[in-house]
Amino acid sequence: MADWFVASPQSLLAVVLSTLGVYVALVVLVRLVGLRSFSKMTSVDFALTITTGAVLASTLLNQSPPLLQGVVALAALFALQAAVSWGRRHGLSVLDNEPLVLMAGAEVLEDNLKRARVTKADLRGKLREANVLTLDQVRAVVFETTGDISVLHGDPDGPALEAGLLRGVRDADRVATVERGGRGGG
Repeated sequence: MADWFVASPQSLLAVVLSTLGVYVALVVLVRLVGLRSFSKMTSVDFALTITTGAVLASTLLNQSPPLLQGVVALAALFALQAAVSWGRRHGLSVLDNEPLVLMAGAEVLEDNLKRARVTKADLRGKLREANVLTLDQVRAVVFETTGDISVLHGDPDGPALEAGLLRGVRDADRVATVERGGRGGG
């Protein structure tokens, strides 16, 4: 246990040099690939962020992998994320989840809750976080590709939800039906 509090000057120097090396590599990679690398707009982005943290931690605090291998691993992760992003821009989004409507107006879509593995209690919590006071304020609730839940709400007598906001969302037509049929109640 006494070894837990002690470190040799060489091991401390190795940590400092590894930190500097990884830091420089990370800054260069982010400049090349872009800040999108640390977003969590999709599950792939989220996975890159988690994996990058794991590579950083193991490279900085362990002797294995060595610094060069850690930097190569980071570069490979960033290259993979850039390739997936390129594919997404060119219509190849096989790795992306599809956003899913959980509520269309005040109607809870039970089948979609099950598909997304979201409970009614989770849904009510997200409605409270979004400051929804009454269900007739809800225009749509969407389970996003990242696992986040978006609540689109407003004054029941206010403007209709713009259809473009739900482009690419599964069951968006159910929301459009509620919007056309009038909000409130349903």
